Amino acid sequence: MTAGVFESYQSDIDFSFFVDNCLERYLSGDWGDLDEDDKKLNNAAILNGDDRILAAYNFSNPSFTSKDNKIWIFTEGDRSVTTILFPSEY
Repeated sequence: MTAGVFESYQSDIDFSFFVDNCLERYLSGDWGDLDEDDKKLNNAAILNGDDRILAAYNFSNPSFTSKDNKIWIFTEGDRSVTTILFPSEY
């Protein structure tokens, strides 16, 4: 995870549970808040093993103080790295 996500993860227990839950969803093939076409692209990437996989999850907690209320989780096409980040960190 990026430094920004890690900082929020360490300082906000609700956000840390959210991130953990999103990672579990990601690992099970639940791509979160994407449109159907993007979900289909992810499913095809799983089958072909070559394309990047991206998921997006919205965090709706009014007490969360970060400017971002969404995280992205993506895995590189060569499957070398999976990263959790705020969209603003891309």
